[in-house]
Amino acid sequence: MSTFTRRQFNRALMAAIGSGWARDVVAARSPRETQQPIAPGSITDVSGIKAGHYTDSRRPTGCTALLFEGKATAGVDYDGSAPGSHLGVLLQPVSPIDTIHGILLTGGGPMGLSAVAGAVRYLEEHKIGFDWGIPKVRVPIVVGAVIDDLALGDARIRPDADAAYKACKAASSVQLEEGNVGAGAGATVGKMLISNGYKGMKSGLATSSLRLGDIIIGALVVSNSVGDILNRHNGEIVAGALRPDNKGFANISETLKKLASGVGLSSLKVSDLPLRSTTLVVVATNVSFTKTELTKIAMMASTGAARAINPYHTNGDGDSTFAVSTNKIGSDLGISIIGALAADLVSETVVRAVTCSKSVEGWLAARDLEF
Repeated sequence: MSTFTRRQFNRALMAAIGSGWARDVVAARSPRETQQPIAPGSITDVSGIKAGHYTDSRRPTGCTALLFEGKATAGVDYDGSAPGSHLGVLLQPVSPIDTIHGILLTGGGPMGLSAVAGAVRYLEEHKIGFDWGIPKVRVPIVVGAVIDDLALGDARIRPDADAAYKACKAASSVQLEEGNVGAGAGATVGKMLISNGYKGMKSGLATSSLRLGDIIIGALVVSNSVGDILNRHNGEIVAGALRPDNKGFANISETLKKLASGVGLSSLKVSDLPLRSTTLVVVATNVSFTKTELTKIAMMASTGAARAINPYHTNGDGDSTFAVSTNKIGSDLGISIIGALAADLVSETVVRAVTCSKSVEGWLAARDLEF
């Protein structure tokens, strides 16, 4: 069991809140074009996790591999109506599989899930996986999740098994690169009003971590939503649906009200087709939890994304939140505390995904806004 007491936890928590407040103040006082997001840690700070990217240079797409050392347990929360996943069903509490060996996040739409085979091949070559009772055979369990990025560049170019294999080869425990990389290379946000003449914006991938003594919580987010991205502290839009002249945000919620009252609900059209928009979240901790407990933590962590994305979990979204434990330490801190802290971390990381990204042709990034 951890020797981390609740008094120590409270002190560490206040320090963490204070440091977050300080970053907010600095950001508020800095011009948008000169802001450089401060690296707040990485999901790889959680012992037992390595991560790596493969980014395709031919168009904005790629994949990100998370590889787990030892016995890693995972749960999932699918609140989106159209998730694109591979073996995600094994993370349900009723499944007898209580160990996974990797997670592959990828672009390429539903076809991109074929890339998972490359991660499986990499792990099998490295003799990682379940002992199948057959000489020289190990069976890795790799869960896959996909976003749709086919609207950027040549949609015939998608991550494949070789791309995933390269992401696994690149995996390490160092600070993970953020922005237009890996599974976030083609991520976009604010797309719900495109059919009404508004524009979406470029997003990407971000990661962060929180240390509380020997307890570590990490988060990784690929922000790829139809909704706007909000600063949860003041409610301001950071990125999202742009007006046609790029001179301001449409504010999706307010615009939907105006459109609905002006043309009638039967005539109102939004861009919310199934599988087209998915925010992928992975939270991880070194604290031991069961799969059922991690399922609840995933549910709580998902609420963090809801604070930063509006609207979220629409009928077309494939939003998925995974929670992973590397089971390195025990702790008296329970599900509710870890889940609450993970939710706050996810909320901040969603915003980082847009502030760390760069503009590409046809999709403006937050750092390049001029208003």
